[in-house]
Amino acid sequence: MYSVTDPATGERVEEILNATDEEVRAAIGRVHRGYAGWRARHVAERAAIVRRAGELFAERADELAAIMTLEMGKRINEGRGEVGVVVDIFRYYGERGPELLADEPLPIRGGEAVLTKEPIGPLLGVMPWNFPCYQVARFVAPNLVLGNTILLKHASICPRSAVAIERVLRDAGVPEDAYVNVFASSRQVPWILADPRIQGVSLTGSEQAGISVAAEAGRNLKKSVLELGGSDPLIVLDTDDLDETVKITATARMRNCGQSCNAPKRIIVLGELYDEFTDRFAKRVAAYYVPGDPADPATTLPPLASPSAADEVAAQIDRAIRDGATLRAGGHRIPGPGAYLEATVLTDVTPEMAAYHEEIFGPVALLFRAETEEEAIALANDTPFGLGASVFSTNRERAARVARRIEAGMVYINKSGGSEADLPFGGIKRSGIGRELGPLGIEEFMNKKPIRL
Repeated sequence: MYSVTDPATGERVEEILNATDEEVRAAIGRVHRGYAGWRARHVAERAAIVRRAGELFAERADELAAIMTLEMGKRINEGRGEVGVVVDIFRYYGERGPELLADEPLPIRGGEAVLTKEPIGPLLGVMPWNFPCYQVARFVAPNLVLGNTILLKHASICPRSAVAIERVLRDAGVPEDAYVNVFASSRQVPWILADPRIQGVSLTGSEQAGISVAAEAGRNLKKSVLELGGSDPLIVLDTDDLDETVKITATARMRNCGQSCNAPKRIIVLGELYDEFTDRFAKRVAAYYVPGDPADPATTLPPLASPSAADEVAAQIDRAIRDGATLRAGGHRIPGPGAYLEATVLTDVTPEMAAYHEEIFGPVALLFRAETEEEAIALANDTPFGLGASVFSTNRERAARVARRIEAGMVYINKSGGSEADLPFGGIKRSGIGRELGPLGIEEFMNKKPIRL
């Protein structure tokens, strides 16, 4: 069952039955039949359609933001901001796509060769609920320009986003058989991947979902791209404006109610700054992040995506405190029908605690003290995850030196982790496989075929 439940009120708004096996097979057949015609179109035509999709996303930003607010509780202003990133992604690939797909001469001995860049066929996308438009965009835009066709399974709480995205693409000129939304169940994903017509899969989701999908893709010799969880470190080496650094860090952690894979979940501060930083950080979190209606632009703390998500995070907080962590702010599930949880700050988390190693997917910040730069780097790398990281310092050379030693897929200096259309995005270790966005994002499901002349 796909369903829309308002996480601010607990009200069930809509229910949609899962697609039957016959309907899913028919959808696979559509993207398979549509592939030949879509890849045959000139790349400039495909790119123009993708650019037009970006324009339509911009025109419908308010509509899409309101849908996200209803489905998963995103603050309305953050929803508009998410659509803004979507517009940038479609514009980037619509403008740069033909250049990125141009043949490349290959210098070889005794002759000539070129490297051609071609699509591989129909792809499956399995998308999450935390960024209902953005996650789809970074998979769909480059692959449509490349010439692949797409079967899209969205999260079960985001059916309205799924329908709205398909409508935008259709109105932009994407053929009905080049992009197909299907309300498939998780049970159906393995045999979709086993179908010989599907050539690859991109999943953004939990670590366990990634393990399952990667195993099925490997069993069927299909390419997979995975963007999974993260426990990103943010290191504060030094600062000449402590209040501003605290503000940036708190904003980054509490963005999307803490439900961002690449949010800075572990904040590591050098000893001479730690006490003052922690005190100001805890006071800001407690005073600024007040629960409210996510549709109200003045709200600073929306609900989590579901009551079960809020309950799970609350249980992680309680376990950390029982294990010996210190609660500096928040920490409690807010009574009522909505999925609200206080913004929380924990300190004194040690390696013996589950909270030290796991991802807490909610408005919870863990603060750590490091006495030296070396200790900060060791703390940053002491995690099974490796998505992103941030380093703050007034000395850019120092920050860059530390950044090079952090085990992560991407590092940001003097800003929190984010997403930019022209910057590759992805992780290492248990945070995933492959890259999205930027020039690398269009290459993951590409046949790089050399032709010897």
